[in-house]
Amino acid sequence: MAGVYKKITLIGTSTESYEVAIKNALHRAEETIENLDWYEVDEFRGGISDSGDVEYQAVIDAAFKLK
Repeated sequence: MAGVYKKITLIGTSTESYEVAIKNALHRAEETIENLDWYEVDEFRGGISDSGDVEYQAVIDAAFKLK
């Protein structure tokens, strides 16, 4: 089906995994964006705190169909 889409960049974070970081970004986007259709993973990265805690970060492009 034909259509026009807009892509936006999202950065999801998690203390559990990259997969959860992606899901967090998508779930948050779905709260305000209609017609969210697909995503692409651009980058995985993370951070380590002084106490050794790890934060997973996933940079994704998400696309939604314009009305």
